[in-house]
Formats: sequence, C-alpha cells, structure tokens
Amino acid sequence: MECLQAVRALNLPDWFIAAGFVRNAIWDHLHSLPMTPLNDVDVVYFDPDDCSLATEAHYASLLHQQLPHVNWEVRNQARMHVKHQHPPYQNSADAIARWVEVPTCVGVQLTTDNCLVFTAAYGLEHNWSLHVSINPHYPRPAVYQQRIRDKKWQALWPKLMIMTADYS
Repeated sequence: MECLQAVRALNLPDWFIAAGFVRNAIWDHLHSLPMTPLNDVDVVYFDPDDCSLATEAHYASLLHQQLPHVNWEVRNQARMHVKHQHPPYQNSADAIARWVEVPTCVGVQLTTDNCLVFTAAYGLEHNWSLHVSINPHYPRPAVYQQRIRDKKWQALWPKLMIMTADYS
C-alpha cells in the first residue's frame, strides 16, 4: 500500500504500478510465501505532452525520496511504443496489454478514495492459474524464452506452468 500511496501522491496521468508488483504478489500468495523482493517497481503513466526522460527521472527521484528502499522504474508509455516497435499506445492499459507474457500484463492503481483499480487485458485468472504464456497478440518468442531463462521464475515459484512459445 505504501508504494501505491506514494505513486498516487504524484498525481501522474493515467498511472499504474504494473507487472511484477501484481503478478508476484499473486504467485507468492499461491505458494504460501512471504512477499518476494522485487528487482524494481514498475510505474507506468501516459502523458503524450511530455515524453522527456528527464521528467521520468524526476518522478523516480520523488518516489525515491518517499521510499528510498524501493528500486523505482518510471516510464511514460506515450513514448515506449518506439522502443518495442509497436504502433503508438492509446493509454497505459493499452501499453501494459502488449507486454511479453500474459501474467505480466497487469497493473493496479489506488484511487483518491482508496479503491484499487486493476488493468488486466487478459484477466487475472492467468495469474491465479499459475500459467505463464506468451502474449498471443504481440508474440516475441525469442524475447519470451530469454525472459523465462533470465528470470528463473520456476526456481522461486515451482508450481508455475511455463508454456512454450512456438510461433515458428
């Protein structure tokens, strides 16, 4: 909650804390594990009027001042389509929906009245089922396979069922 409260205080346009922040919490719960430390906390927002890296760094600095023990990664999704060679994203949820693995395509925000709002283009049931599969709408098999190798998720969460990425 403190991460969500910190990001909410920035008043970013169209923001979510995404990816492992949600995914890992579900997997930890299903494995009866305490919270697994995150490599980073992915904060995404959408502001087509200011796509500067300096602005992202400024937001990350503000978050670090509030919670210095968190490794914040702040990215404006209005510019990230270029990096990933996608058509321009329409908003943060659209960007999140294009990430590599289905269970990673999730985000959460905390509203001003303390409600949680989720985005999950493919539903949260993928996370709860412990299935890991490639995003069928944006298949990048080589990236998917490399991420599965690098992240070593099955070592942390042995009940995961990693689906192959066979799009040849």
